[in-house]
Amino acid sequence: MAAGVHCLFVGKCREAALREASAVYIHKLSRLMHCDTLLVKDASSALPPREKNQREGRDILAALDKLGPACVVVALDERGEMWSSRELAARIKGWLDAARQPCFLVGGAYGLSDEVRERAKASGALFSLGRITLPHELARVVLLEQLYRAASINKGLPYHHD
Repeated sequence: MAAGVHCLFVGKCREAALREASAVYIHKLSRLMHCDTLLVKDASSALPPREKNQREGRDILAALDKLGPACVVVALDERGEMWSSRELAARIKGWLDAARQPCFLVGGAYGLSDEVRERAKASGALFSLGRITLPHELARVVLLEQLYRAASINKGLPYHHD
């Protein structure tokens, strides 16, 4: 498997503009590093939020198990640590240099289950894009842009300005 990052998202992106923005950053990122995007089917909207969250969590954990032990789970969560773009770049570089593959998780409409957050705490990190709440489809775009920015920093390209 090529060195790079994984992005695991819950559900398909329904908003055309956000789907297009995600595709733009995936394409840009692919020129700098391997990025594998994986989708976990979102649970039925007929379920109560807690049950929906737990079902999606079980599916996320099953997908992570398939990625293997080199996977560093980095769950996006508003309660996580906030890193600058340079700090994110340094973390990614460190993981890749250690033959680890970061797997960034973006949950569904109700976020990530407690079990998924615990897995991230144990093997990687909880990462916050800020204390604001973003729709999960928009969080994907922001994450992908930041991964592209981090890869640009690590390659010494002039995309990022301090």
